[in-house]
Amino acid sequence: MDAAELPLWQNIGIFIGAGVLILIVGTWLAGLADRFADRTGMGEAMTGTVFLGLVTSLPGLTTSITAAIDGRPSLAISNALGGIAVQTAFLGLADISYSRANLEHAVASVQNMMQIVLLAILLSMVLLAFSSPELTVAHVHPVSPAILLVAGFGIFIIYRSGKEPMWQPSHTRETVADVADENNEQENLPLLALKLAVASLAVILAGVVVARTTGNIVDQTGMSEVVAGALLSGVVTSLPELVTSIAAVRRGALTLAVADITGGNFFDVLFLFAVDVAYLSGSAFHSPGIGAREVFMTALILLLNMILLLGLIVRQRSGPGNIGLESVLVLTLYLGGASALAFTDFAG
Repeated sequence: MDAAELPLWQNIGIFIGAGVLILIVGTWLAGLADRFADRTGMGEAMTGTVFLGLVTSLPGLTTSITAAIDGRPSLAISNALGGIAVQTAFLGLADISYSRANLEHAVASVQNMMQIVLLAILLSMVLLAFSSPELTVAHVHPVSPAILLVAGFGIFIIYRSGKEPMWQPSHTRETVADVADENNEQENLPLLALKLAVASLAVILAGVVVARTTGNIVDQTGMSEVVAGALLSGVVTSLPELVTSIAAVRRGALTLAVADITGGNFFDVLFLFAVDVAYLSGSAFHSPGIGAREVFMTALILLLNMILLLGLIVRQRSGPGNIGLESVLVLTLYLGGASALAFTDFAG
């Protein structure tokens, strides 16, 4: 039987099951990535940004591409944007799980800050795509390949900044350095890579299931695709970032925890390039149903990440509940923005 023919309660059950699988595999990924960073010498910042950020983004990527292929561009775009928003909020939860000091104080680094700046540049380009005239080249908006080029150049700059930093944040008693575990450096690299490949395949398949069941839930309940993408599939496919960041904090891999979130956000913006390519009926940025809600989400994400960047620069040692004020603001604004998205009628 086609999943679309299943009753609502079964689609919800399959959706939850796929989310649980993503949650379990995400926890496993944190340990694998920490060991991979030590074994390869890449370091936690680059591993979290490029490798773990990509792997934990795979459920969201497959969800967005599947939705675009199914002719649901609004669901595809809102899934990507909703994932970035909730992942930024997840850093607040990771901060709560680290009781010693404000997490942003402990892991401030030039690479983490540059990742957020790059994300802001890419999101600004997304806003330009939403608000620009409907131009296409082979059904793709010109901003889409520009996003890919800027992202590639940005990764190169972040890598260079780690190898040849022009400045460093001051070290304090609460600063936690990225120091490799000698036991991890002796691990069998091919076996470790195989485990990571298996975990990646599992979250990809779960992402496809999430996309299809979310679409079915939309059809059966009449829920807005934007709300479903931002608050259902976007949250569920972002669970790997949550569990890996908290698991990394508990392992003492604080740089990996923050880099996973910022790296995941970076790759989630690239989903929009993939969505624009996969949606064959024109540019996804100007497709039916795209409007004020998507612009609102993009602006909210920019606000959340600029607050996070400010926290990394100011480096408050502690705040309310021993977490940084930036974490309090990010969590509060995300909940407020999610509520507005769900319960407010947007014009356009």
